[in-house]
Amino acid sequence: MPVPPSEQDVTIRLVVNDRAHQLDVDAGEVLLGTLRDRLGLTGPKEACWEGECGACTVLVDGGPVASCILAAGSTNGRTVRTVEGLAGRGELTTLQQAFVRHAAVQCGYCTPGVLMVLTALLDEVPDPTEADIRRALAGNICRCTGYQQVVEAALEAAGAVQS
Repeated sequence: MPVPPSEQDVTIRLVVNDRAHQLDVDAGEVLLGTLRDRLGLTGPKEACWEGECGACTVLVDGGPVASCILAAGSTNGRTVRTVEGLAGRGELTTLQQAFVRHAAVQCGYCTPGVLMVLTALLDEVPDPTEADIRRALAGNICRCTGYQQVVEAALEAAGAVQS
């Protein structure tokens, strides 16, 4: 039996990975919880819950945000894209393919957030410099790769897009 909405519930309508959703969310609920617990999208990772590590990064209206600190209610009428929404029709994006070629994925925990910030960067700056890429990655903590493979993959993906 469905749980009746509480007095603090807010109804939101949003598009996540090209699918429209209408949800009743608690006024204090963060987007990360909505995505993982209600929509089953586990790509954005739970980590710091402070917006400091980047593991939960998603794109909201094309811009990267830390979903662990963003109120779900603030996404009403907006478009959200998670790492699950990157690969269309089962094909990896140019950036994802470059990650594979450059071994830019090790443990993989940070990878969804890193892919999302780099996707936003490449959408905004199609021909980024290494410095642009490193600046974009500043909010994403990775303890495995040392970032060099990630930077190389992003540069390759940018070059492929330019070709």
